[in-house]
Amino acid sequence: MTLLPLSGWSLVVLILLLLLILYLRGAFYKKVNYHLKDIPGLEEPYFPFAVIGVSNSYISSGYPLTFRFEIDAIYAARLEAIRSAQRTIHIETFYMTPGRRPQEFADALIERSQAGVEVQLLLDSFGVISMPKAYWKRLEAAGVQLCFFHQFSWKAPLSYNIRTHRKLILIDGEVAIVGGMGISDYWDGRKESGDLEPWLDVEVCFQGPVVAILEGIFMQHWIYEGKVASLRADIFNPALSGGSTVLVTPSDSPSASSAVYGLFYTIVLAAKERIWIASPYFLPDSNSVQALLEAKRKGVDVRILTVGPHNDKKWVYYAVRERYEQLLSAGIEIHEYHPSMMHAKVLLIDCDFVSTGSANFDPRSLFHNEELNLSLVEPQLAKMVEDFFLYAFTKSRQIYLTQWRTRPVWQRLVGQAALFFRWQL
Repeated sequence: MTLLPLSGWSLVVLILLLLLILYLRGAFYKKVNYHLKDIPGLEEPYFPFAVIGVSNSYISSGYPLTFRFEIDAIYAARLEAIRSAQRTIHIETFYMTPGRRPQEFADALIERSQAGVEVQLLLDSFGVISMPKAYWKRLEAAGVQLCFFHQFSWKAPLSYNIRTHRKLILIDGEVAIVGGMGISDYWDGRKESGDLEPWLDVEVCFQGPVVAILEGIFMQHWIYEGKVASLRADIFNPALSGGSTVLVTPSDSPSASSAVYGLFYTIVLAAKERIWIASPYFLPDSNSVQALLEAKRKGVDVRILTVGPHNDKKWVYYAVRERYEQLLSAGIEIHEYHPSMMHAKVLLIDCDFVSTGSANFDPRSLFHNEELNLSLVEPQLAKMVEDFFLYAFTKSRQIYLTQWRTRPVWQRLVGQAALFFRWQL
């Protein structure tokens, strides 16, 4: 019997170790395939009640005040909201890097904290790992309360894979800002990555009863990390009542049954006229692909807006492109944004239904991260989202099947290799 050389055994051990890591991190979890029938139309009054069970959502109401997709305007609105706070500022975010934007953010928080406003900042420990300790010490010295979600622990090292990807700003229990943008100069454009313009992202501001629901969701993570949460009346007593019905879908991970997946899958099946999806990391599973193909067969206008060559994760970009064939063959439009990174997460379904928040259309968001999406039927918001898509399409290149098939071999190899790790990307 011929024995493997040492290098051969090393390779075998490496492969087994890799498979063990993937196994322990849940890459081989039982997969839940959703099967639904008799799906109500989005305009049906009972649609929200049918969806809340499937997607583990809360039902509330509220007023979408603004929808922004220009980076300077988003940052300006955030700072204005923070500076207007009189009682409380509660913020949860995933990503920060050193730079001008975080310093402006810190200055605004410190000024309010020193004015007597309660400031609580909940940060993903992995997403803010590049920030210097001096930054946090400055905030704490001014009275800002800090909480780092899921710091690494040798007691449960693989749980470090569970991240909070939510982006949420809550002011005085009255105003909520929800979106997908971090706090980093990267969104202004990265010349080293070839960005010609700022990144493309979206953010929505809400008032009304939905803000109280979002305060409770923030406090779930605050309590989870051992902090003390106040449930006093001024936080859970919104100044406004009524407004549009809003579905609030927080996704808690890890789970084979994803709340956000249930939401996305159901609204795709409910579509009758239009499905426009913006997602930077567009990696739908086979179940979702079949739902999109079925929608196209029924005459639904299906368009995907995703990243182009200027992006923050090249290997994910090539993995995304490997999934184009079925969609393009069916006539589904795929638009790759070209000036810079496309980071927006928003779905526009039929005429007036909008879903937006932190969740990408990929396995990591759907099955590993803690996410947050808000969904509602609201004509004025839908019109602003439609304008966003139409603007983005003019800045994108539509991909065609013949063009896609001529992509370089090395891109195919990188994409296929990345797809093997798609549950961890």
